[in-house]
Amino acid sequence: MRNRFALNAVVLALGLSAALNTLAATKLTLVEVITSPARTELLQKMLTEYKSQHPDTEIEVISLPWGQAFEKLGTMLQSGQVPDVVEMPDTWQGLYASNNMLEDLEPRLKSWSATPEMTDKTLAMARAANGKATMVPYGFYLRALFWNKKLFQQAGLTEPPKTMDEFVSDAKKISQVGNGISGYCLRGGVGGTNAWLMFMAAMNGSAEFFDKQGNSTLTQPGALKGAQLLVDMYQQGAAPKDSVNWGFNEIVSGFYSGKCAMLDQDPDALIAIKNSMAADDFAVAPMPVGPSGKAFPTIGYTGWAIFSQAKQKDQSWQLIEFLSNKANNLEWAKFVGTLPIYKGAEQDPFYKTPQFSGWFTELNDASYIPLTMPTHLKGWGYFNSVIVKESSQETLLGENDSASMVEDWAKYLSKEQKAWLATQ
Repeated sequence: MRNRFALNAVVLALGLSAALNTLAATKLTLVEVITSPARTELLQKMLTEYKSQHPDTEIEVISLPWGQAFEKLGTMLQSGQVPDVVEMPDTWQGLYASNNMLEDLEPRLKSWSATPEMTDKTLAMARAANGKATMVPYGFYLRALFWNKKLFQQAGLTEPPKTMDEFVSDAKKISQVGNGISGYCLRGGVGGTNAWLMFMAAMNGSAEFFDKQGNSTLTQPGALKGAQLLVDMYQQGAAPKDSVNWGFNEIVSGFYSGKCAMLDQDPDALIAIKNSMAADDFAVAPMPVGPSGKAFPTIGYTGWAIFSQAKQKDQSWQLIEFLSNKANNLEWAKFVGTLPIYKGAEQDPFYKTPQFSGWFTELNDASYIPLTMPTHLKGWGYFNSVIVKESSQETLLGENDSASMVEDWAKYLSKEQKAWLATQ
C-alpha cells in the first residue's frame, strides 16, 4: 500500500511538472548586430517594459559586434541556433530573402493597426528584397544636403540649391568668395561611392543600376554627365584640393569648420555638427534634383526580422510590434540617429527644425526616390572600398578621364551582376 501511495505521488509530481512546463515562460532570443553599450542599454530598457506587460515571457539578448556579426550569425544558423527576432541590416536582407530564409510578414502587416500609419518608403523598404515584406525597418540613414547659411550669405545666396545646375552654380559662387572657402565638401577617399553613384543617378534620371540582361547603366550619357560634374567641380576649385583624400571625419569637420559650404550626408553627421555649429547657422535641404525632376538620395536602413525556421513566430511578431510601435520607434530613432518610420514624425519638436526638414521632405515627396546600392553582388565590397576610391582619385587628379573610369566601373559591375543572375 505504501509503495502504491509513493507511486501515485511520483505520477502526480510528474503531472504537475508537465503542467508547470506547459505554463512556463516563453523564452525568446533576440540578436542585435549594430551594438554599443548605450544602445544595448536602451534596448534592454524597452524589453523590460515588454516583459512587465508579458510576465510569462523571457528574452535573451545576444549582442554581436558589428565587425564579426555577419559571420557569427551565419554560424548560429548553421548550427541550428535560430534566433526568434534578429536585427536585420539592409545589406543582409537581400541575401537572406533570396534564399527564402526570412518569414513573409505580409499577412501580419495586413492585420496590424500600425501599418497604415507608416510612410510609403518604410513599407517599400520592408519589401525591397523580393517584393514581400521580410522585415519591419526601424529607421533610415538617408542622404540629404547640409548647407552653411553664413557662407551662402557671403556669396549673395539666400537658399539652398534645388537642382543640380543650381548646386554647381552655388558651389562656384561660394568658392569665388575666397578666404580658402570652397562650395562642396567632396569625399574623395574611402566611402565616396555613395556620392558618385547618387549624382550619376540624378543626372541619368534613374535608380536602376542594370538592365534586364545584367548590363550596367553607368555608361549611359546621363550617368557619365553626373560623374563628369563631380570631376569638373573638383578640378575647377569648387571643392578643396585636399578633399581628394577626405573620408567621413574630414568632410564633416570641413563643413562645421567653415572650410566648405555644402555636404551630403546622413543624420548621423548631425552629432558632430550640432556640437560645433550654432543651430541657426546651418540647415539640411533635400538633395538637388536632376534634369528629370527627380533626385536619388542613397538610403540605408535596418529593422527587425523573423527567420522562416524560427519556432515561435507569433510571439516573435508580438515583440516586433512592441519595439516598432510609434512611441518606441520615436525614442529609438532619436537615440541611434535614424529617421522614424511613421508619418507625421516631423511634427515632433525634436525633428521640427531646419536641421531635419530636408530628410523628411525626401521621405514624403515622390520626387525623391531612395537609391539602394547593389550590395547583393559578391564583389561589391571590393568595388566600393578599393576600385571606386583608386580610380576616382586618379580621375580627379587628371591622371584618367571620366569616360574611361565609368567604363571600367560598368565592366566590373556587369560581370558581377551577370554572375549573380546565373545563380538565381
